[in-house]
Amino acid sequence: MSATTLESIDDARRLLAQFLRSRREAVSADAARGEGLGRRRTPGLRREEVAQRAGISTTWYTWMEQGREVALSAAALARLAEALALTAAERAYLFELARRRDPAPPAAIAMPELAPELLSAVAAMPMPAYLLDRWWCRRAWNGLAATLFEAWRDEDDTCLLRFVFLHPAARSLISDWDERAQRLVAEFRADTALYPEDVVLRDKVACLRRESPEFARHWEAQAVLAREGGRRRFSHPSLGSLTYTQVTLLPAGHADCKLVLLLPEGGGDHLFTKE
Repeated sequence: MSATTLESIDDARRLLAQFLRSRREAVSADAARGEGLGRRRTPGLRREEVAQRAGISTTWYTWMEQGREVALSAAALARLAEALALTAAERAYLFELARRRDPAPPAAIAMPELAPELLSAVAAMPMPAYLLDRWWCRRAWNGLAATLFEAWRDEDDTCLLRFVFLHPAARSLISDWDERAQRLVAEFRADTALYPEDVVLRDKVACLRRESPEFARHWEAQAVLAREGGRRRFSHPSLGSLTYTQVTLLPAGHADCKLVLLLPEGGGDHLFTKE
């Protein structure tokens, strides 16, 4: 193991130790007293109280707060997150520092309501823009995107993958359909690993595999790619050949969503750039 790797592991342990101590001390006095723990001279819970709540050894928990090497299971970390009443963001951070996968990530099924400010931002974008959720279903878009994807606009199904693979218009709209379709499946596969317990996601994959031989073939290839931007070419039925540079952003507070922007090439501020 390289010295750089060892330093990285040591840094993660130190951060984990600091985080655990801060969250333990942040437990409110009211919550502590609510468990019959009496008056508190120190803030939050004691180490032995956290360990008891989480069903782990007090010694192990103490070692974790000291930054020592302790290999807790994912299940034990989940109990620790509950014992400290961590928020969803804090829980995700705990598992990231411990280099474990959360066996039951919060909100594995339900999608939160989108902030009105985010919806307004999508509508105000001066280029085609749309917002996808974790299932790659369209949650919002502006008028420019609706014009570009008019065939998708007329569909009741808002899933981007179902449009790309099952709607005949998608093959003529997307100029390099074969390449883009293959890459989309690889990007989608990468996303599914983030939500292993999401039954809705599994059902969508199963349906697409049944209904689209192309999707099934690409899915079974096991390719995994990060979602990247780049040139996007379209052949619109009324607007002709169109070229954009795609940029994908993750909105703060909505980690399950992707904001996709299609910038006209050359930095123009007009709706479409023709080749």
